[in-house]
Amino acid sequence: MGQQEKVATSLAGAVGEEISASLAPVDAELERRYPGDPGTRQPVHTVYVPGDAYAADTVRSWGDRALAALDEHAPDAASLAAVLGLADDLAEPVYARVRAKLEREPIEDLRIDFEDGYGGRTDAEEDEAAARAARLTAEAYERGTAAPYTGIRMKCMEAPVRARGIRTLDVFLSGLVEAGGLPDGLVLTLPKVTYPEQVTAMVRLLEAFEKARGLAAGRIGFEIQIETSQSILAADGTATVARLIQAAEGRATGLHYGTFDYSACLGVSAAHQASDHPAADHAKAVMQVAAAGTGVRVSDGSTNVLPVGPTPKVHDAWRLHYGLTRRALARAYYQGWDMHPGHLPTRYAAVFAFYREGFEQAAARLARYANRTGGDVMDEPATAKALSGYLLRGLDCGALDIGEVARLTGLTRADLESFSAPRRGDLTASAQ
Repeated sequence: MGQQEKVATSLAGAVGEEISASLAPVDAELERRYPGDPGTRQPVHTVYVPGDAYAADTVRSWGDRALAALDEHAPDAASLAAVLGLADDLAEPVYARVRAKLEREPIEDLRIDFEDGYGGRTDAEEDEAAARAARLTAEAYERGTAAPYTGIRMKCMEAPVRARGIRTLDVFLSGLVEAGGLPDGLVLTLPKVTYPEQVTAMVRLLEAFEKARGLAAGRIGFEIQIETSQSILAADGTATVARLIQAAEGRATGLHYGTFDYSACLGVSAAHQASDHPAADHAKAVMQVAAAGTGVRVSDGSTNVLPVGPTPKVHDAWRLHYGLTRRALARAYYQGWDMHPGHLPTRYAAVFAFYREGFEQAAARLARYANRTGGDVMDEPATAKALSGYLLRGLDCGALDIGEVARLTGLTRADLESFSAPRRGDLTASAQ
């Protein structure tokens, strides 16, 4: 036993108490504005289907069409690997998991579109389509055939279409309530948001619906779609997107980047409108910083290059989509849009390859951190959070199995979740 150290202090206890009292408003503000990630599953994509094209078999039909595309243009693991440049050790497991995913759960998040993908119709036509969408959605959840997440994209809050958007939302939500209640996987998307006041209007609208139907306050959340330059940078030079999140009063669940509307707003020519354009990178970086810590998730947009036609053309489109998806994942945009069934094979191939190729290293690092054993990388709590989040996302989408994760880490899913969502202050305290 060594000599016991003498502990000396100079400050009275009241000093710390006074400082804590002075910072109490800041503490409360941090908890309110930056609650952290909700810890729920984030879908890897959102599929958009026009309101008039949505049918009872939409999810299964997209899966079947995606499988048919694989059968025609990449009938085995080797052929898909050759198209996408998959490593030899990834080819078989990725291909097998892609096919299994398309058979089991081809769509993770489905948005029935009443905006650009639907266009302008008579009020009677849109009323009918919205009511039908509600009925089919309720039936799909009751049968267990719905995508895990489903909802609508209404028209925006701009004056020419505001009343129509509000009515469509009312018809859809009312139909769900009448059919048995709002599903847990309900997701709504508010497009073309430019001013925080439009987000506030959406909040007031949902508050009124909840009150009218006797729902719990705050039951309904929504995504904010970023499609205008003003939603990134306001006239006074401030970052509008941060104000949009706050205007949602805790109801915002996501920020979705609208590739083509945003690009056109900045004057990018049609041939160069893409999710990897510098203008897109800037917008998404601002979105990402604004959303960090708020619990609001960022989603990339889509490509408009469809994998259709002869095999060489399909392969070109697949390589483009795969590359854009991998690029987004590396930049921590874990969700994107898919506009055609032919995009599903490369969406899942990219996602599964991303998680599987880094799986063993991530698992080993997290195991060393959890067991406090040494290694060639010195990880801190923030890195453990990132490692566990990586593994959890891989599990949620089907890229990884809990058995193989447990075998390499010695951790349960509950253990992973505890690492991925530390309490505020834990990261700083543990690192000291």
